[in-house]
Amino acid sequence: MKIASWNINSLRKRQGRLLEWLAMKKYDVVCLQETKCSDDQFPEMSLSAAGYRAIFHGEKSYNGVAILARDELHDPRASLCDEVIDEQARLIAGTFRGTRIVCIYAPNGQAVGSPAFKYKIEWFRRLRDCVARMKGDFRDIVVCGDFNVAPEDRDVHDPELWRGAIMCSESERAAFRGLEELPLRDTLRIHHRETGLFTWWDYRMLAFPKNRGLRIDAVLASESLAQRCVAAGIDREMRKGSEPSDHAPIWAEFNAE
Repeated sequence: MKIASWNINSLRKRQGRLLEWLAMKKYDVVCLQETKCSDDQFPEMSLSAAGYRAIFHGEKSYNGVAILARDELHDPRASLCDEVIDEQARLIAGTFRGTRIVCIYAPNGQAVGSPAFKYKIEWFRRLRDCVARMKGDFRDIVVCGDFNVAPEDRDVHDPELWRGAIMCSESERAAFRGLEELPLRDTLRIHHRETGLFTWWDYRMLAFPKNRGLRIDAVLASESLAQRCVAAGIDREMRKGSEPSDHAPIWAEFNAE
Protein backbone atom coordinates (compact mmCIF):
# COMPACT_ATOMS: atom_id res chain seq x y z
CA MET A 1 0.00 0.00 0.00
CA LYS A 2 1.29 3.41 -0.95
CA ILE A 3 -0.47 6.30 0.78
CA ALA A 4 -0.06 10.04 0.34
CA SER A 5 -1.38 13.03 2.25
CA TRP A 6 -1.71 16.51 0.76
CA ASN A 7 -3.12 19.77 2.02
CA ILE A 8 -4.42 20.86 -1.37
CA ASN A 9 -5.58 24.33 -0.22
CA SER A 10 -8.76 24.36 -2.35
CA LEU A 11 -9.77 21.30 -4.31
CA ARG A 12 -11.82 23.22 -6.85
CA LYS A 13 -8.89 25.51 -7.60
CA ARG A 14 -6.41 22.63 -7.98
CA GLN A 15 -8.57 19.80 -9.29
CA GLY A 16 -6.66 19.62 -12.60
CA ARG A 17 -3.34 19.48 -10.81
CA LEU A 18 -4.67 16.74 -8.52
CA LEU A 19 -5.88 14.58 -11.42
CA GLU A 20 -2.55 14.89 -13.24
CA TRP A 21 -0.69 13.94 -10.07
CA LEU A 22 -2.93 10.94 -9.41
CA ALA A 23 -2.41 9.66 -12.97
CA MET A 24 1.34 10.03 -12.60
CA LYS A 25 1.85 8.62 -9.09
CA LYS A 26 -0.93 6.00 -8.88
CA TYR A 27 -1.15 5.98 -5.08
CA ASP A 28 -3.44 3.41 -3.50
CA VAL A 29 -4.80 5.94 -0.98
CA VAL A 30 -4.67 9.75 -0.99
CA CYS A 31 -5.79 11.88 1.95
CA LEU A 32 -6.64 15.51 1.22
CA GLN A 33 -7.00 18.45 3.58
CA GLU A 34 -8.37 21.98 3.16
CA THR A 35 -10.61 20.91 0.30
CA LYS A 36 -12.62 24.07 1.00
CA CYS A 37 -15.78 22.81 -0.69
CA SER A 38 -19.15 21.65 0.54
CA ASP A 39 -20.10 18.03 -0.07
CA ASP A 40 -22.37 18.92 -2.99
CA GLN A 41 -19.39 20.57 -4.73
CA PHE A 42 -17.03 17.62 -4.33
CA PRO A 43 -15.88 16.28 -7.76
CA GLU A 44 -16.79 12.66 -7.03
CA MET A 45 -17.49 11.74 -10.66
CA SER A 46 -14.20 13.14 -11.97
CA LEU A 47 -12.26 11.20 -9.35
CA SER A 48 -14.24 8.05 -10.11
CA ALA A 49 -13.29 8.40 -13.78
CA ALA A 50 -9.66 8.63 -12.62
CA GLY A 51 -10.03 5.32 -10.79
CA TYR A 52 -10.60 6.55 -7.23
CA ARG A 53 -13.49 6.07 -4.86
CA ALA A 54 -13.93 8.84 -2.33
CA ILE A 55 -15.34 9.64 1.06
CA PHE A 56 -15.40 13.27 2.08
CA HIS A 57 -16.50 15.75 4.71
CA GLY A 58 -16.53 19.39 3.72
CA GLU A 59 -17.77 22.86 4.45
CA LYS A 60 -18.00 25.95 2.30
CA SER A 61 -14.74 27.93 1.92
CA TYR A 62 -12.97 26.44 4.96
CA ASN A 63 -11.42 23.21 6.22
CA GLY A 64 -12.64 20.00 4.53
CA VAL A 65 -11.08 16.53 4.33
CA ALA A 66 -11.34 13.58 1.94
CA ILE A 67 -9.92 10.10 1.38
CA LEU A 68 -9.47 8.79 -2.16
CA ALA A 69 -8.78 5.08 -2.67
CA ARG A 70 -8.30 2.51 -5.42
CA ASP A 71 -10.75 0.20 -3.67
CA GLU A 72 -13.87 0.60 -1.54
CA LEU A 73 -13.58 2.40 1.77
CA HIS A 74 -15.66 0.75 4.49
CA ASP A 75 -17.19 2.15 7.68
CA PRO A 76 -16.77 5.86 6.90
CA ARG A 77 -16.88 8.28 9.81
CA ALA A 78 -16.83 12.06 9.50
CA SER A 79 -16.07 13.02 13.08
CA LEU A 80 -14.06 12.11 16.13
CA CYS A 81 -15.41 9.13 18.07
CA ASP A 82 -16.75 11.10 21.03
CA GLU A 83 -20.11 12.79 21.32
CA VAL A 84 -18.77 16.34 21.14
CA ILE A 85 -20.57 18.40 18.50
CA ASP A 86 -18.00 20.12 16.27
CA GLU A 87 -19.12 21.87 13.10
CA GLN A 88 -15.58 22.13 11.70
CA ALA A 89 -14.85 19.53 8.99
CA ARG A 90 -11.48 18.27 10.23
CA LEU A 91 -11.57 14.47 10.14
CA ILE A 92 -12.69 11.66 7.87
CA ALA A 93 -11.94 7.97 8.48
CA GLY A 94 -12.48 4.79 6.49
CA THR A 95 -11.16 1.24 6.25
CA PHE A 96 -9.09 0.30 3.20
CA ARG A 97 -8.27 -3.39 2.82
CA GLY A 98 -8.30 -3.88 6.58
CA THR A 99 -6.30 -0.76 7.44
CA ARG A 100 -8.09 2.05 9.27
CA ILE A 101 -7.20 5.33 7.56
CA VAL A 102 -7.75 8.56 9.51
CA CYS A 103 -7.31 11.79 7.54
CA ILE A 104 -7.02 14.91 9.69
CA TYR A 105 -6.73 18.64 9.29
CA ALA A 106 -5.72 19.81 12.75
CA PRO A 107 -6.63 23.32 13.94
CA ASN A 108 -4.01 25.99 13.35
CA GLY A 109 -4.41 27.58 16.78
CA GLN A 110 -3.80 31.17 15.60
CA ALA A 111 -1.63 32.29 18.55
CA VAL A 112 -0.23 30.54 21.59
CA GLY A 113 -2.58 31.02 24.55
CA SER A 114 -5.57 32.16 22.49
CA PRO A 115 -9.01 30.48 22.62
CA ALA A 116 -8.21 28.93 19.22
CA PHE A 117 -5.00 27.51 20.68
CA LYS A 118 -6.87 25.96 23.60
CA TYR A 119 -9.31 24.42 21.13
CA LYS A 120 -6.34 22.97 19.21
CA ILE A 121 -4.79 21.33 22.27
CA GLU A 122 -8.16 19.91 23.33
CA TRP A 123 -8.78 18.66 19.77
CA PHE A 124 -5.50 16.75 19.86
CA ARG A 125 -6.48 15.20 23.19
CA ARG A 126 -9.77 14.06 21.71
CA LEU A 127 -7.96 12.66 18.66
CA ARG A 128 -5.54 10.72 20.84
CA ASP A 129 -8.37 9.25 22.89
CA CYS A 130 -10.22 8.19 19.75
CA VAL A 131 -7.18 6.52 18.18
CA ALA A 132 -6.53 4.72 21.47
CA ARG A 133 -10.09 3.34 21.32
CA MET A 134 -9.62 2.47 17.65
CA LYS A 135 -6.71 0.21 18.53
CA GLY A 136 -9.20 -2.17 20.12
CA ASP A 137 -10.77 -2.80 16.71
CA PHE A 138 -7.86 -2.40 14.30
CA ARG A 139 -4.27 -3.55 14.35
CA ASP A 140 -3.21 -1.54 11.26
CA ILE A 141 -3.94 2.20 11.61
CA VAL A 142 -2.71 5.21 9.66
CA VAL A 143 -3.32 8.75 10.94
CA CYS A 144 -2.16 11.29 8.39
CA GLY A 145 -2.72 14.84 7.32
CA ASP A 146 -1.85 18.40 8.21
CA PHE A 147 -1.10 18.35 11.94
CA ASN A 148 -0.19 22.05 12.06
CA VAL A 149 2.71 21.06 14.34
CA ALA A 150 6.42 20.91 13.51
CA PRO A 151 7.30 17.98 15.82
CA GLU A 152 11.00 18.77 16.38
CA ASP A 153 13.58 21.46 15.73
CA ARG A 154 14.83 19.54 12.69
CA ASP A 155 11.37 20.07 11.15
CA VAL A 156 11.91 23.86 11.18
CA HIS A 157 14.16 25.92 8.91
CA ASP A 158 15.14 28.27 11.75
CA PRO A 159 14.40 26.71 15.15
CA GLU A 160 15.44 29.78 17.15
CA LEU A 161 13.24 32.09 15.12
CA TRP A 162 10.24 29.80 15.65
CA ARG A 163 10.99 28.87 19.26
CA GLY A 164 7.70 28.90 21.21
CA ALA A 165 5.69 30.22 18.26
CA ILE A 166 2.49 28.73 16.93
CA MET A 167 3.07 25.27 15.39
CA CYS A 168 6.35 24.99 17.31
CA SER A 169 5.33 25.52 20.93
CA GLU A 170 6.06 22.88 23.54
CA SER A 171 2.33 22.33 24.20
CA GLU A 172 1.71 21.50 20.54
CA ARG A 173 4.76 19.27 20.32
CA ALA A 174 3.65 17.45 23.45
CA ALA A 175 0.25 16.88 21.83
CA PHE A 176 1.96 15.37 18.79
CA ARG A 177 4.14 13.17 21.02
CA GLY A 178 0.95 11.97 22.68
CA LEU A 179 0.02 10.32 19.40
CA GLU A 180 3.48 8.81 19.03
CA GLU A 181 3.19 7.33 22.51
CA LEU A 182 0.11 5.27 21.56
CA PRO A 183 2.35 4.22 19.75
CA LEU A 184 2.14 5.65 16.24
CA ARG A 185 5.38 5.98 14.25
CA ASP A 186 6.28 9.01 12.15
CA THR A 187 7.05 7.16 8.92
CA LEU A 188 9.21 9.86 7.36
CA ARG A 189 11.62 9.60 10.31
CA ILE A 190 11.92 5.84 9.91
CA HIS A 191 13.82 6.49 6.67
CA HIS A 192 15.06 10.08 6.90
CA ARG A 193 16.85 11.55 9.91
CA GLU A 194 18.14 14.71 8.25
CA THR A 195 17.04 18.33 8.59
CA GLY A 196 15.74 20.45 5.72
CA LEU A 197 12.73 18.25 4.91
CA PHE A 198 9.64 20.46 4.87
CA THR A 199 6.04 20.20 3.65
CA TRP A 200 4.87 23.82 4.02
CA TRP A 201 6.36 27.09 2.83
CA ASP A 202 4.81 30.55 3.12
CA TYR A 203 3.77 32.10 -0.19
CA ARG A 204 5.64 35.27 0.79
CA MET A 205 9.31 36.31 0.92
CA LEU A 206 10.54 33.62 -1.52
CA ALA A 207 10.15 31.06 1.26
CA PHE A 208 9.99 28.08 -1.09
CA PRO A 209 13.02 28.89 -3.28
CA LYS A 210 14.99 29.60 -0.09
CA ASN A 211 13.62 26.41 1.54
CA ARG A 212 12.43 28.37 4.57
CA GLY A 213 9.71 25.92 5.54
CA LEU A 214 8.21 23.72 8.22
CA ARG A 215 7.32 20.04 8.20
CA ILE A 216 3.79 20.13 9.60
CA ASP A 217 2.34 17.21 7.61
CA ALA A 218 2.91 13.58 8.53
CA VAL A 219 1.93 9.97 7.93
CA LEU A 220 1.76 8.20 11.30
CA ALA A 221 1.43 4.40 11.37
CA SER A 222 0.73 1.81 14.04
CA GLU A 223 3.70 -0.37 14.96
CA SER A 224 2.42 -3.30 12.89
CA LEU A 225 2.46 -1.13 9.77
CA ALA A 226 5.61 0.78 10.67
CA GLN A 227 7.55 -2.48 10.67
CA ARG A 228 6.50 -2.93 7.04
CA CYS A 229 7.20 0.67 5.95
CA VAL A 230 9.74 0.34 3.13
CA ALA A 231 9.93 3.96 1.96
CA ALA A 232 8.68 7.46 2.77
CA GLY A 233 9.21 10.93 1.38
CA ILE A 234 7.94 14.35 0.37
CA ASP A 235 6.81 15.15 -3.18
CA ARG A 236 8.46 18.56 -3.29
CA GLU A 237 7.79 18.97 -7.02
CA MET A 238 4.10 19.56 -6.32
CA ARG A 239 4.97 22.81 -4.55
CA LYS A 240 6.34 24.16 -7.85
CA GLY A 241 4.55 25.48 -10.92
CA SER A 242 1.62 27.82 -11.42
CA GLU A 243 -0.58 28.56 -8.38
CA PRO A 244 0.55 25.64 -6.22
CA SER A 245 -0.75 24.77 -2.79
CA ASP A 246 1.50 26.07 -0.04
CA HIS A 247 1.97 22.41 1.01
CA ALA A 248 3.74 19.52 -0.69
CA PRO A 249 2.38 15.97 -0.37
CA ILE A 250 3.99 13.54 2.05
CA TRP A 251 3.85 9.77 1.43
CA ALA A 252 4.74 6.35 2.81
CA GLU A 253 4.84 2.86 1.29
CA PHE A 254 4.09 -0.38 3.13
CA ASN A 255 4.73 -3.98 2.18
CA ALA A 256 1.99 -6.57 2.55
CA GLU A 257 2.41 -9.13 5.28
